[in-house]
Amino acid sequence: MKTIAIQGVKGAYHEIAARAYFSKTLNEEIAILPCNQFKDIISALKRDPYLIGIMAIENTIAGSLLQNHELIRESDLSVIGEKKIRISHCLAALPGDTIETVSEIHSHPIALMQCGDFLNTLSNVKVVEEEDTALSAKKIAEKQSSGHAAICSKEAAGLYGLKVLAEGIETNKRNFTRFLLLADRWMAEELVNESDVNKASVVFTLPHTEGSLSKVLTILSFYDVNLTKIQSLPILGREWEYLFYVDLTFNNLLKYKQGLEAVRPLTKDFKILGEYKENNPEDIE
Repeated sequence: MKTIAIQGVKGAYHEIAARAYFSKTLNEEIAILPCNQFKDIISALKRDPYLIGIMAIENTIAGSLLQNHELIRESDLSVIGEKKIRISHCLAALPGDTIETVSEIHSHPIALMQCGDFLNTLSNVKVVEEEDTALSAKKIAEKQSSGHAAICSKEAAGLYGLKVLAEGIETNKRNFTRFLLLADRWMAEELVNESDVNKASVVFTLPHTEGSLSKVLTILSFYDVNLTKIQSLPILGREWEYLFYVDLTFNNLLKYKQGLEAVRPLTKDFKILGEYKENNPEDIE
């Protein structure tokens, strides 16, 4: 049985994504190791190379989690897979509460933002930011906080014995989060089947010259490598220079590798963060 390090407590969306990836996609049972912060996932994998981590990297509404791009790059861990899931929030409280008796709503800031329209329909309700959606539910259950509600997953509500007062309260129903699976680099060789590989995440810097990025993209296109995402981050201490985080998809592994070799001389600090199987749209939970 594999142990997966997640950010948050049991019932968090990270656990839901991990179980969707391993239990449903690979038909494997898993154990969960809760971590308080994203950086704690990295630390846990550094202590135990047999662990696997899962980390949110982008959301269709909130955008990229920039700090997580940097955590992965600096960690020297390898991306071994991805999982995209739909995020559907519910409002949950103690069994004796109703929407009318709720005076405080607790959740993660992004979850609160995603449920803005629903929150605007409530009057005289205090909104409290917490570290995690599932942790909000857990605290209410443990403290038996009458009149307090959590915005969390339906799974978290059930896990902590809360009653669901409203479902699907996110403003935009096309609310998806993409998670990356992480492992020690020597473990990655055992966990990733090269014949399944059709996606890669890479990072590099470019000289501050005209057309430098365009040249790289043109070469990749020539080798039939498709760019699905590009994210730039400024480099501290190197004004006007940027790290480019790029996701690539391809149908021919050899041509992809030839494309990378062709662009390496045009870049600096080139690093492959991971090569793995793409989560196809039809497989999204």
